[in-house]
Amino acid sequence: MSAVSATPLRLGIAGLGTVGIGVVKIVQRHAEMLEARTGRPVVITAVSARDRTKNRDADLSGYAWETDPVALATRDDVDVFVELMGGHEGAAKNATEAALRAGKDVVTANKALLAHYGQELAEMAEAAGRVIRYEAAVAGGIPVIKALTEGLAGNQLRRVMGVMNGTCNYILTRMETAGLPYDTVFEEARQLGYLEADPNLDVGGIDAGHKLSILAAIAFGTKVSFDDVVLEGIGRISIDDIRRAGDMGYKIKLLGVAQMTGRGLEQRMTPCLVPDSSPLGQLQGGTNMVVLEGDSVGQIVLRGAGAGEGPTASAVMGDVADIARGLRLPTFGVPAAKLAEPTPAAVSAPAPYYLRLELMDKPGALAKVASVLGDAGVSISRMRQYGHADTSAPVLIVTHKTTRDAIDVAIGRFPATGVVEGEPVAIRIEEI
Repeated sequence: MSAVSATPLRLGIAGLGTVGIGVVKIVQRHAEMLEARTGRPVVITAVSARDRTKNRDADLSGYAWETDPVALATRDDVDVFVELMGGHEGAAKNATEAALRAGKDVVTANKALLAHYGQELAEMAEAAGRVIRYEAAVAGGIPVIKALTEGLAGNQLRRVMGVMNGTCNYILTRMETAGLPYDTVFEEARQLGYLEADPNLDVGGIDAGHKLSILAAIAFGTKVSFDDVVLEGIGRISIDDIRRAGDMGYKIKLLGVAQMTGRGLEQRMTPCLVPDSSPLGQLQGGTNMVVLEGDSVGQIVLRGAGAGEGPTASAVMGDVADIARGLRLPTFGVPAAKLAEPTPAAVSAPAPYYLRLELMDKPGALAKVASVLGDAGVSISRMRQYGHADTSAPVLIVTHKTTRDAIDVAIGRFPATGVVEGEPVAIRIEEI
């Protein structure tokens, strides 16, 4: 081994929460293994956090301490700035930019930072001859960034989709298995500590939308465009929808889908129905799953823990190991200057839809609904009516492929029929 390759790779870790301490533990526990696998020692020289007195269940006495992450990012004895603070403004952004200006490589778990400033940071890093690695920012321990940028580099990607927020998947599967309403399970998830401080980041689809925008940029060679992601959370999903969808052979998931179409780049993070026999349909609890479709490889499925100390720290260390080995790639797989400005798709690709209506017990009611759907260009594939409750009954309809615009036109015309009560529910069915 040459003297150069034996030079230690020196880490400065900003943020000593769950993931940061997980990284410290891996470096301490597996120092010999990391050196054997990368060809050089990997060491921590300095750390940063707001409260030095907090008990963090790890021995930090051997590391220099900085209360200011910018000071950590610019230390002479730090080669790689490991940003684990979170947030897309303030300290995380300032320290990351300072690290790049100081000639440091960056490893981050910060999906919000990349979703909002990915292009700017990529240009900055590549101009300085530095790299930004961020495997831990998407789907926890699942190596999906590496799969897209390396393993599938010979593929033209057709579609990227997945369940990328474990909290939402926990809520939906808990509602299904326990027969509990959304509000009850939401509060349960809060008590268990599964929700972000701002719960809308989880249940509103924002956290998962950040991740989808990053994957779309890599998959389709475009600039990150989080503002163009269509977001819809799970707050309107009822236990009735979960049960009725199950009766029709589907599960409801908060599903991210990105695909390049003739209409432009389509990015959606919305509740969808998926076949209950599919890999996504069988996904339980807080687990994540990403499905990648390429022209040569076909469909591959990656499944694993989407959060937690061990899985996320594992992803961080995968990036650190690559830098130690000398692997240097553009931030989003191709040089930032070559990333295209995406054109947002104005209309989603056609798909079947699930409709739930509350139909009054009146003669010709079904015929009126079918007529409205037909006039809007929506044809019925399957229909199921349930027993009457008082003067109305739920009716489920699965359509043939259609557009959301056509569905919305039909929904807008239902009140005039005089046979539909309340607000109909329409959920896209994703074919996988």
